[in-house]
Amino acid sequence: FFQKTLLAVKGWFTLFGWPKGQNPISIPHSLRRDVCKVQMTVAQDKVFTRNLGKDKGFCEMVFNLNGDSLPGITASQSLSLEPTERMLQLHWQHSALLSFLKSQGACLPHVMPEFLLEPEDYKIWIKVKKERTLLKVDRFGDEHVFVLEDSMFETMSKRAWTDVLLQIYKVFVLRRVSSRSRTDPSSLESLQNMPRIKSNLLASNIYSPYERTILTWLNKHYEENRKIVWKDCQKGGVPPRRWIVNFDRDLLDGLVLAAQVAAYCPYLIATHFIRMYTDPKTHQQFLHNCLIFVKALRAVGLNIDIKV
Repeated sequence: FFQKTLLAVKGWFTLFGWPKGQNPISIPHSLRRDVCKVQMTVAQDKVFTRNLGKDKGFCEMVFNLNGDSLPGITASQSLSLEPTERMLQLHWQHSALLSFLKSQGACLPHVMPEFLLEPEDYKIWIKVKKERTLLKVDRFGDEHVFVLEDSMFETMSKRAWTDVLLQIYKVFVLRRVSSRSRTDPSSLESLQNMPRIKSNLLASNIYSPYERTILTWLNKHYEENRKIVWKDCQKGGVPPRRWIVNFDRDLLDGLVLAAQVAAYCPYLIATHFIRMYTDPKTHQQFLHNCLIFVKALRAVGLNIDIKV
C-alpha cells in the first residue's frame, strides 16, 4: 500500500510540482539532495556546487505550489563546508519546513527533522545529539536519543518524505478548491433529493472541507450526467443513482469518473463512454470500464500516466 502511495505521489509531483514542466524526482534521494542546497560537501575532499540554471530544487517546487518561499529560507543561501555545521543548518531548515507546513494545517507529528537528512548527516546528528545530551547542552530538546539502523533509517526517511509531500499537496493544492457552485437551475430538480455532504470543518474526521467539496462536485456531475451519458447504453442501461462518499470504492467502476469527464467533454460519450458496463459485476467488466476511461483521458491529451 505504501509503495503504491509513494509511486502515485512521485508521479504527481514529477508532472505538476514544478513551474516549467516535468521534473522527475526520486523519494527520498533527490529531495534530500536538493532541499535548498546551493553548496554542500559530498565528501571530505570534494565540494559540489549546484548549477541553479539547470537544477530544480525543493524550494522551487514549494514556491510554485505555495506562491511564496518558505519563511527564512531562500534558494540562494549556501551551506557550510564543515560537516557538523552543515548538518545543523540542514536540521534547522527541515525544522522550519515542518513548522511552516504545520502552521498551514499539515498533520506531521510523526516526522522529525532528522528523518529528512541524508544518511551521513543523520549519523553526525546522532553523534552530536549524544555528546550534547551528556553535556546537558542539548539544543534539540529531547534527552532520549532514538537511533535508527541504516536500513531502518532509509525506510523511515522514505516514509517521512512521502508524508511531507502528501501534506504539501493537502495544504497548498487542495486548499485551492472552491466551494462556490454555479448550478444550472434546470438541474436543481434532479439534485434536490440527493443527500448533501457537509463541508464544515467538523463534519468528518477523514476528509478535509476541500475533499468534501470535491465529493460534492462528483455527486453533482454524476447525477446530472448519468442519464445523458448512458441513455443509449447497450451494456446495462442507465446506471442507478448513488451517493458518492469516498475516493476509493465509489470510483472503482469508472462510471463516476467518466461522468465528470463527460460534463466537460461531451463528445467523448459517443466514442468512449457509451461502451461502458453500467452495472459491472466481474473484474473483467471493471477493467473494461477503466480501460475506456484511461483511453478517454489520452484522447483529450490528459496522458498523466494513470495505470488502469
